[in-house]
Amino acid sequence: MLCQSCEKRQATTHIKTILNGELKEFNLCNECASKLGYGSFFGNFGFDLDKLFGSFLEDHSGERNSKRCSFCGSSFEDIAKSGKIGCAHCYEEFYEDLLPSIRRIHGRTSHTGKLARSAGTEVRIRTEIMRCRSELEKAIKTQEFEKAAELRDRIKELEKSMEEEKSSVRGKEG
Repeated sequence: MLCQSCEKRQATTHIKTILNGELKEFNLCNECASKLGYGSFFGNFGFDLDKLFGSFLEDHSGERNSKRCSFCGSSFEDIAKSGKIGCAHCYEEFYEDLLPSIRRIHGRTSHTGKLARSAGTEVRIRTEIMRCRSELEKAIKTQEFEKAAELRDRIKELEKSMEEEKSSVRGKEG
């Protein structure tokens, strides 16, 4: 979308204003936004998002300079300085280095949200097994042994149904 002011450059800033109860929206390029006083919100306050996210990552400068992502070439030092992961492969390459920071930022390292409707049966079963195992650990710690036995049985049922699902998928492929 082109800037609505200069109509030359790509619009990168979306402005919404309400004047006298009327909503007005503008799409502006960085240059026109700055001229009209809509500069970077964070920049106006001396706030740099890259530095903020980078500060969450532990600084290991010098420690891992030689290790680079085999796909994009980013080093952990690059990631720590910018606060941005180079590519999806960096998560695998720097897993051990990123893990403490991810835990500190998110509180956990596994997704616990909702599953997409399109998620396959096997994914749903695995997710349910993981949930049951987590509850089983809690039940054992709190000495709720009847609940633990029920969860153990549920896990066995789910594992059996997952094997049956895998067998039926293999049967359809062959």
